[in-house]
Amino acid sequence: MCGIIAVLRRPSDRPIPGLTGLEADLGLARGHLESARALLESPGGALEASAEVRLAAAHIGAVDQSLRGVPGALALLVDPIAAASLESMASSLRKNIEALEAILDAGFVDADHLEELNEALVEVKDAQWAVSNDRIKTARSIAGLLNGLDPATNHGAVAAMHSVQVALSAIDRLEVRGRDSAGLQLFVTNPALDLTAPDVLSLVAQRADDRLYRGGAVSIVDGALVFVYKAAAEIGELGDNVAALRGSISEDALLHLAIMGNSAQIAVLGHTRWASVGIISEANAHPLNSIEAAGAGLSVAGPYVAAALNGDVDNFRELIEQNSLSIPSEITTDAKVIPALVSRAISASETSLSSDSDLSGSLVAAFAKTVATFEGSMAIAAHSGADPNQLLLALRGSGQALYIGLADDSYVVASEPYGVVEEASQYVRLD
Repeated sequence: MCGIIAVLRRPSDRPIPGLTGLEADLGLARGHLESARALLESPGGALEASAEVRLAAAHIGAVDQSLRGVPGALALLVDPIAAASLESMASSLRKNIEALEAILDAGFVDADHLEELNEALVEVKDAQWAVSNDRIKTARSIAGLLNGLDPATNHGAVAAMHSVQVALSAIDRLEVRGRDSAGLQLFVTNPALDLTAPDVLSLVAQRADDRLYRGGAVSIVDGALVFVYKAAAEIGELGDNVAALRGSISEDALLHLAIMGNSAQIAVLGHTRWASVGIISEANAHPLNSIEAAGAGLSVAGPYVAAALNGDVDNFRELIEQNSLSIPSEITTDAKVIPALVSRAISASETSLSSDSDLSGSLVAAFAKTVATFEGSMAIAAHSGADPNQLLLALRGSGQALYIGLADDSYVVASEPYGVVEEASQYVRLD
């Protein structure tokens, strides 16, 4: 059992919300909750109390929606004093909600109105939880990942780390499906670095020659920088892998240089693994990339591809032999054949393209053609340097799933709905 996560950002035209107005919304919510309490303490006031609680939920829900995505994170990050005040007010609403629950527990509400009031309380509790434990926590976590970068002058870095935080938070949830290893690939386009500068090339070279694609590896791919972070342990606890990934990302000076300013864009592909094929190691942790071994060096048979797999490619050994794949002996997971074969298929299809406009269709066709050769039950998420603004998703066999969260300024893909709901209020299931 494993978990897939991917985050692909899209531009947002939503302005940064003002925290003063959001505090006013929370103040109105508190007023409605206090009114609900007064009504419940009076005979026959349960029906009106339910309406007051729903109004409170609507106000808190509006705050939750405003604080979602990059604009919401920026609002909290650029004004930490106002953010602290908002956090305190949101937290204090919990006491108002608990006071209402105490009245219900005491049996003061008649049975005719109890169900409706309980439903209203669930709404307001969910909204309050989202603000206190999702939105504010997200901003705080992004600040930790930025590790000193000023959010006011590095909006692009905030957007990049927002995607990273969404992925890390999802892995935290998905780890219940497997946690012997975890990995994230960050594909950074338009980096804030001159990739031809000798000092930059020197920094990259120190981490570039890793044919096993382990944590800390960096590659230059078609003008983009690709970073990978991985953790693997036979014995560990929930949260250990995410803590290791988070620490590596927050301390990566080269990554921070790449995302400074506002130009960089990032695509995230991640995975948490429960090993079924191959030993527990960083080399076997997903995502895997398409780079094949050629003697002591590295070779790329086609465009750069990375992929993560849930399930098993049952015929992976036959595919390695049939296609003469050159895979390092230390990589024993079946997932390696996916990016290697997709890359080769893309390369073969590109030779017949009449124009660049055919590229997207070529990628999809090459991906679909490759997946059709796999046997077994699987869910696959892949990303190609040939079109970094696209994610390739596939299901084959039974027992697997992928969900696509439709957030305000991103698409969040996960193999379980609880991997997308923190950021996306709507999602669709891939069939």
